[in-house]
Amino acid sequence: MRVRGGRYQARRLARGRRRALALGLAVTAAALVAAGPGDADGARGHPDDSPSTGALAPTGEPVRRPPPPETVAAPVRISDAATVRLLRPGDRVDVIAAEETAGGGRARVVARRARVTKVPELLEGPADDGALVVLSVPRTTAVRLAGASATARLAVTLW
Repeated sequence: MRVRGGRYQARRLARGRRRALALGLAVTAAALVAAGPGDADGARGHPDDSPSTGALAPTGEPVRRPPPPETVAAPVRISDAATVRLLRPGDRVDVIAAEETAGGGRARVVARRARVTKVPELLEGPADDGALVVLSVPRTTAVRLAGASATARLAVTLW
């Protein structure tokens, strides 16, 4: 006895199962995309492009980003009071230390892109004393600024 179409029935059954599996995977993928991460901006992309710490590295481990450096307010005396009058809170400046040596002068950058947080009122007095400005810088940069102000005259350049 022969079953009619039995030869093709197994193929048809396997093809139906593959289609059902593909459909199930597509529905699952769509549900995962719709649920997505709990980010407010909903941004997706390469893990290195996102600022979130929940991103995964290519090895599958979480990307560990160093915490931003702790900033402190560093009062700095700039030798040219007229230059300080040009500054406003929010400006970015480079602080340059100019040292006078027996063989000439030497200048070096002590702080890069420091943010000006406050420019106190200039007091009446000799212009040679310079003027005070308060900068927001990382703690290590504040130490360098304090050391440089003890041995050199400080100047700023605006960004």
